[in-house]
Amino acid sequence: MVMLIDSAADVPVYQQLAAILREKIDSGEIPPRRAIPSKRVLSEEYRVSPGTVERAIQTLRADGYLKTVMGRGLFVRPIEERRS
Repeated sequence: MVMLIDSAADVPVYQQLAAILREKIDSGEIPPRRAIPSKRVLSEEYRVSPGTVERAIQTLRADGYLKTVMGRGLFVRPIEERRS
C-alpha cells in the first residue's frame, strides 16, 4: 500500500516522505540490513522530485536509520546501530 503525500499540507513534502519511510522501517516492512528502493523508484512511486527524495534520505541518514554502502545502495541500519 502506497501512503500518500499531501503537497498542500503544512509539513514539507520531504518530511512527509521521510516519515513514510521511517514507518515502513519501524514496522519491518523494510527490514534491517535490506536496501531501500532506489531514488528513482521512490520518486516515481510517491510522485515527488528526485531532490525531495534526496532530502528525505538525508533526514533518515542523519537520524541513523540508513547507511550508504558504496556501490550497493542505501540500507536500513539494525536498531542497535541507530542513533538514539
